[in-house]
Amino acid sequence: MSELRLPPVARPGDSVNDVDTPALVLELDAFEENMRTMQALAELHGVSLRPHAKAHKCPEVSLRQIALGADGICCQKVTEAVPFARAGVKDILIANEVVGAQKLALLARLAAEARMTVCVDHPEALAALSAALDAHQSCVDVLVEVDIGQKRCGVQSHAEAVALADQVARLPNVRFAGIQAYHGGIQHKHSFEQRQRAAEKGARLAAQYVKALQQAGHVCEVVTGGGTGTAAFDAASGVFTEVQPGSYAFMDGDYGAMEWGDLMVLRHALFLLGTVISVPTPERAVLDVGLKSTTAESGLPRVAGRDGLRCTGLNDEHCLLAADEAGARPALGERLRLIPAHCDPTFNLHDEVVGVRNGKVEAVWPVAARGLSR
Repeated sequence: MSELRLPPVARPGDSVNDVDTPALVLELDAFEENMRTMQALAELHGVSLRPHAKAHKCPEVSLRQIALGADGICCQKVTEAVPFARAGVKDILIANEVVGAQKLALLARLAAEARMTVCVDHPEALAALSAALDAHQSCVDVLVEVDIGQKRCGVQSHAEAVALADQVARLPNVRFAGIQAYHGGIQHKHSFEQRQRAAEKGARLAAQYVKALQQAGHVCEVVTGGGTGTAAFDAASGVFTEVQPGSYAFMDGDYGAMEWGDLMVLRHALFLLGTVISVPTPERAVLDVGLKSTTAESGLPRVAGRDGLRCTGLNDEHCLLAADEAGARPALGERLRLIPAHCDPTFNLHDEVVGVRNGKVEAVWPVAARGLSR
């Protein structure tokens, strides 16, 4: 018997109607417009754009962001950075703490291939980082992570920040570059005014850390943070030198439900394509999209372009749809697009993303870093 091979989800040149489901589909016109919008915002305020690759885990996306002017990327884990370095991304911030001999050894090897920056918030972790780099004869830039309200990682006082910067100056193979001041919790405040006030407070706290470090003789070349929800405020703050949005290129249900004011217009570019596989009652239909294709921690996905039709539940392999009085139940075999509520973990569930334009498949990009969370 000849080897049985899985057919591809899609091929360049296919009609969108021929894409197998469930599939992660990227509308390239909207995606490219979103990338240009954020790049223009960064350039307007004279800050660097360092998009967060954890949002998509796809090197082809990062290469296009860099081609438009992004200065590099963020990754959240060391293994996650490997496919990006292999693809030619040469400036990577691990926007997280790295602890453990295996991870540090991998980081040290990566530092021989690309300019690497890493966050620290503890003297023991910093000492271990320096030792691992020394053993591999490589160097990295170091950002002291400061807690500006996230209550996750980060030093808790100016004195701790200064002490870590002092320690960096004494150790080999590490160079103090500045601070990371990220507050993920405020990215998803739906009220424009509440998000703006929270971002302004975060910027003030970051500025206080910068001042304390400067008074101790440490220059903060980099003050990085922010995300899609606060990038416009952070870029204009005069405090941040760099912003780290990720979801902006795609948008999802949670970000799409937020108030944006007049600062930016970002379009939904990412969709889950599914097929109706059952119509058991006049009011209910079932798609072949479930929790193995998207997640529900930020809510259920929304049905795109079909008023009166809503998702009422997700199981492992099924999405339940209900039609209200204004809607009509879809037919068996009908194909629908869903807007995922949270793009980051949705990407991590797919092997590839299908880029489409004008109803045709233009590209199929591997999500090469999916599952790389060490």
